[in-house]
Amino acid sequence: MMADLSLKSGGCIKFDLKAWDPGIHHALCGVTNTKTMENFRTLAGWITKRPKPPLLIASTLLVPGYVDEPEVSEIAGFISSLHPEIPYSLLAFYPQFYLNDLPTTSRSHALRCRDAAKKAGLRNVRIGNVHLLAEDY
Repeated sequence: MMADLSLKSGGCIKFDLKAWDPGIHHALCGVTNTKTMENFRTLAGWITKRPKPPLLIASTLLVPGYVDEPEVSEIAGFISSLHPEIPYSLLAFYPQFYLNDLPTTSRSHALRCRDAAKKAGLRNVRIGNVHLLAEDY
């Protein structure tokens, strides 16, 4: 229903793909990522019905110590295998709530992850929340 409504209204469906590794995903979210990845794969089959604006977009929060270049590379490879034009945003992390003991994502971390996503075959990768990026760690 969501895909049909988004197609008709011109809206998009955004997935927050937290992590590729099931252990890391569980540590960050308390649940498995299996259903999220299945749903993303299903909706990727709809994107050719309306390429612009994109029906499906993805993002990943770059949590220092958890989500690094290998994680982003795996997520991006998965997305790219479905369609390399799916927009992918890498979001800077800001420490608050349960993860307030972690640093803010550094600029170099974000740039390395962006490069990893592009190397995995994605063509539309951007860094979001750039105003939050910290000095390198």
